[in-house]
Amino acid sequence: MAGEVDLIFGRLKRLAAEAGLPEVEESTSSYGNPALKVAGKSFVAVKNPETIVISISLDDKDHLLEMAPEIYFQTDHYVGWPYLPVRAALIGDEELRLRLIGAWLFRAPKKLADRFGRQQQS
Repeated sequence: MAGEVDLIFGRLKRLAAEAGLPEVEESTSSYGNPALKVAGKSFVAVKNPETIVISISLDDKDHLLEMAPEIYFQTDHYVGWPYLPVRAALIGDEELRLRLIGAWLFRAPKKLADRFGRQQQS
């Protein structure tokens, strides 16, 4: 099981690096799971070998749950909270990279997020 979690965490680190997300720190979530943080705030974590949890606005969360219920889901634990479980095996790298950028932007300090946005436009 630890090996599978390590593989998923490696995938998250690779995609975050490919996206050019600045100031990403490897850490753990409040539950002790491998996580990526920006400014001390977790924006994605590996819950278990099947599940990644991303930070997301509640509006975006509802949209993704409707758009792709085979990939995105929630349990009672996540209802009303800005976190969304993702089925790791079912999400492709391109979509996961987009979700990581969104999660990072959601949790990053405004100045850092603005600077990243300007870099992406140039």
